[in-house]
Parts: sequence; C-alpha cells; structure tokens
Amino acid sequence: MFVLGALFAGAFATGCSAGDDGPPPAEVVQQEEETTSSALADGKIVVASNIAYPPFEFSPRKGPKGFDIDLMNEIADRAGLEVQYRNVQFDSLLRGLSTDLFDAVISGMTITDTRRQQVDFSDPYYSVDEALVVQSGSEIESTGDLTEETLGVQLGTLGQAEAGDLLNADDVNSVRTYRTIGEAFAALEKGVVDGVIYDLPSVQEEVDGSGGALELVEVIPTGEQYGIALPKESPLTEPVNEALVEIKEDGTYEEIYERWIGRPPEEIP
Repeated sequence: MFVLGALFAGAFATGCSAGDDGPPPAEVVQQEEETTSSALADGKIVVASNIAYPPFEFSPRKGPKGFDIDLMNEIADRAGLEVQYRNVQFDSLLRGLSTDLFDAVISGMTITDTRRQQVDFSDPYYSVDEALVVQSGSEIESTGDLTEETLGVQLGTLGQAEAGDLLNADDVNSVRTYRTIGEAFAALEKGVVDGVIYDLPSVQEEVDGSGGALELVEVIPTGEQYGIALPKESPLTEPVNEALVEIKEDGTYEEIYERWIGRPPEEIP
C-alpha cells in the first residue's frame, strides 16, 4: 500500500462541491503506520471520500456506493489496483492528502486553482450542471421564458448564484430563497414559484419521483468540473488518467452516469 490511511472522526459535509478547505478537525486519530513503500508496490491504494453526498457517494450497510465509487472502482480495476476507502470530513480531505494519509481523493471535488496549489488533479470526470425544473404543462421551456416569472432556489447554492445572474440581467422577474431544497420544490408544486434551479442529479431525482407533476426543461452548464485529487507528482496520476480515457471512450462512462444521474450526459468531460 502507498500509505496506510488514518481515520478521521467527524460529521459528514452536506455538499461536497461547496466545501471549504479549512483546517482539519482536532479529533484526528494517529496514523496506524508510516511506510516508505514504493508507489504501486503492492497494488493497493487508500482513497478518501466524504461518503455523505448521494448520488456521488453514500454508505448503505454493504459499503460505499455512488457515481464516484463506481468510477473509482472501474479506474482501479483497469489499473490493476485494489481500493480501500476511508470516510473523511470534506474539509479535511486535501490536508490529509497533502500529508500522505491516503493516496487519492474522490468526493465530488471541484477543480480550482486554489486547490491545485496543494494537490494535483486527474483529468476532469464530471461537468457540474444545474437544471431548471417546472410544473408539467408549464409554458416555461427554458430560462429564456422567465422574464415575468418567479424562481425558487436554496440559499448558498450554485442555483442561487445562477438565479442571481438572471435577476441582474432582468431575465427573471423575482427570486425566492429557501433554507432547504425540499422547501423550494414544495413551493414549486404549490405554485408559489414558477421554477426551481438546482443541481442536475437532485432535480432529476425529484422529477422521477414526482409522478409526472414536474418536468426538467433545461440543463444549465456551470463551467465547473470534478476531478480526482492526488498528491503532488503522484505516480498514480498517469494510470488514473489512462483509465479515465478508456472509460470515456468505450461507453462505460455513459453507463455509470446514467445509472446514478438518471439521464445520459449532455457531454463527456
């Protein structure tokens, strides 16, 4: 194994892509063992993730599941590696990676210039999209039809930022904010708002469970992308990227995406 992982105590983060890379929590359990084994020596790697962010990663009784988990397992299989997962608070992931507590991080983590100063990233594996959802039968077919309508959004989300841009451009009449996305969806079903903008996977899940009451009418690209974080100059970077290329080219990526997102990808990153 590259480095035996340390276990972090701590609660789950609520939204991986919105997490802050702050200082690690005080409750850090001492590393089980330090090792100087050469890279890929025994074919085992420790991968950390905040396993509380469905559909990307969550933890039923039989172990972690989700988009990120399936993708990482496929990458590891093609690279001839065995994965051990560690559940770690989101705001401790990069610090742990930089101090060799684990070998890689996959956790719905947005690639940013700030994070690149601490770690390396794989090629992008997921394009972060928002989506506009309306009541079925609505005359709204896109964000271009919102000039006289009211949008509902959850506070502190990319959906709120997108709605703010529309409001500033006079492309939407008004925006109502809600503490939870469940409250925003409820307001939509009651007709209090005319549409909701939120993360694509969650919107698709809400539409699928609405019994036909709701309709997803537009996917809204944000320009942000997720990547697998790796230590600087990690020997894993090349085999991870090679496996990603194969997965994207042979149709496996589309299978994983549709399994967890509920629709084909708009494009492959």
